[in-house]
Amino acid sequence: MVVIMKNRFTEQELHAVAAEMEAGGVNVMVSRGHETTILGAEGNPAGIDQEKIQAMPGVERVMTVTEPFKKANRKYHPDNTVIPIGNGAAGSGRPVVIAGPCSVESRDQILAVAKAVQASGACALRGGAYKPRTSPYSFQGLKQDGIRLLQEAKAVTGMPIVSEIMSTGAIDLFEEYVDVIQIGARNMQNFDLLKQVGRTSKPVLLKRGLSSTIEEWLMSAEYIMAEGNQQVILCERGIRTFEPFTRNTLDLSAVPAVKSMSHLPVLVDPSHACGKAWMVERMSMAALAAGADGLLIEVHNDPENALCDGPQSITPRQFASLMDKLRTLSACLGETI
Repeated sequence: MVVIMKNRFTEQELHAVAAEMEAGGVNVMVSRGHETTILGAEGNPAGIDQEKIQAMPGVERVMTVTEPFKKANRKYHPDNTVIPIGNGAAGSGRPVVIAGPCSVESRDQILAVAKAVQASGACALRGGAYKPRTSPYSFQGLKQDGIRLLQEAKAVTGMPIVSEIMSTGAIDLFEEYVDVIQIGARNMQNFDLLKQVGRTSKPVLLKRGLSSTIEEWLMSAEYIMAEGNQQVILCERGIRTFEPFTRNTLDLSAVPAVKSMSHLPVLVDPSHACGKAWMVERMSMAALAAGADGLLIEVHNDPENALCDGPQSITPRQFASLMDKLRTLSACLGETI
């Protein structure tokens, strides 16, 4: 349940309502928005006398919340959550673009791509150091050396780095050296890992699972937030359907759906969703038109010889062209990029 306070209430009235809710056996989350202040019940509200709460001074109305996710729920937190990333902020109304190669392959490669995407307007550099691959014989990433090379690229460009964590054993490394910790689609329901990143101080980019519902996705975000880390950025990256033409099926309807249900920012990864570089431009534009708070795009300076996901990677020149088109589109949407 949530309690919505009137526009004009006293702190004494607020504390009285919170105390009455806590007496019913729940923890109380207070969310102060620009126009609305809400008290959310965390736990089982069965012991709360809702009619008594409704009659208390300062209370506008009491609402029952049926969704199992609370901290990620827009009913508990009506204002958008805004999470700074480099010179941008996800959820601010100004779309952010994170770009870079699927995998860090060499010093020359990551520095070249980092400089190129920065020059075109990316706010952060993405790059995989630990790579989850379907085949155990595929390139698995440079691991700690990859993180070191990302740090070098950050030192040269000033851009924060986004990289995927694979296991709880790497938490300390990522906490120290990675600016935004990515949870990949395959680990969306790795609950031990979600709890661990929930105890870090870093923003977490949470990708939707291959066959996960929107509610399951939001419940994974809830695992992170329940541990204290409220800096969760959601990322739609396509889901598995019966259609084999594309790598996955990009569910753009999930963007407005999630934004109606949750206050968390939502990015879209058209590269992984489609698996085809020639689709990235159109799907990126469609994502912004659907209301996405930003994009995660794979850029490689030599896609044909990439060690990972070359067919879905665009070149730095193509990325520069895409950014120009996104700026034009954003202006039409009343945004800037």
